[in-house]
Amino acid sequence: MTARRLKLTVAYDGSAYHGFQRQQNALAVQQVLEERLAPLFGHQLRMTGAGRTDTGVHAWGQTVHFDTEGRIPAERIPRAARGMLPADIAVVAAEDADTSFHARRSAVAKRYLYRLRHDAPESPFGRHYAWMVTKKLDVAAMEKATEYILGQHDFSSFRAVGSAPVQPVRTIFSAGWQAEGNLLTFHVCGDGFLYHMVRNLVGAFAAVGRGELLVDEFAALVKAKDRSLAPPTAPPQGLFLQKIFYQWAKNEIYFFQGIDSRDVF
Repeated sequence: MTARRLKLTVAYDGSAYHGFQRQQNALAVQQVLEERLAPLFGHQLRMTGAGRTDTGVHAWGQTVHFDTEGRIPAERIPRAARGMLPADIAVVAAEDADTSFHARRSAVAKRYLYRLRHDAPESPFGRHYAWMVTKKLDVAAMEKATEYILGQHDFSSFRAVGSAPVQPVRTIFSAGWQAEGNLLTFHVCGDGFLYHMVRNLVGAFAAVGRGELLVDEFAALVKAKDRSLAPPTAPPQGLFLQKIFYQWAKNEIYFFQGIDSRDVF
């Protein structure tokens, strides 16, 4: 029987998982997907994801692919998976893909968003889905600093210490902030991101908002290519992998205006 390649779009609450990628001694989203969905296809599954995501990080539009000899029609997979997966993981779309499709290598862009609640008292509600920052932030200064990451740069100042020695140059197509009351959402879309890059950027932007880092100092930090000079990493729970792009869609990739996080979540 000829194998087929399936492409799934997966959403998950990452609070209970050690990231997406299967781990040796910890529970990851990939493991749950592979083990729980195997009976649906009649054999063991080995999935490839578009992005790893860290412990506690969430996804609205993670993409995975895998090969299977199972014959279930793609349009039936999301509904069938609903009864096989835990409540914090869902298959939101499925389609047959060309055998050349690769969830990670075929991607042309990724879009993340990061949520902060600022100038608000500590609360046990929503703590898994936003960074609670009690101090009021200067959003205008943060927006100004964001302009310095647009375009192509070496983002070594915002890569995790000890991460794999990959090419640090990335292109950011769009980035900006959206305020809804005391909820502040950072949207960013680029051709790729270094390990912890979005969280490190947000950590630096928050330092600008608190007045601990001037906008000009942030601009110099981008040019310095030195992680040791940057502020601490923002926590994982505010980060969401929103969408993986596999073809150029300028109205979505280059502009974040009009995206309302209340429509996403």
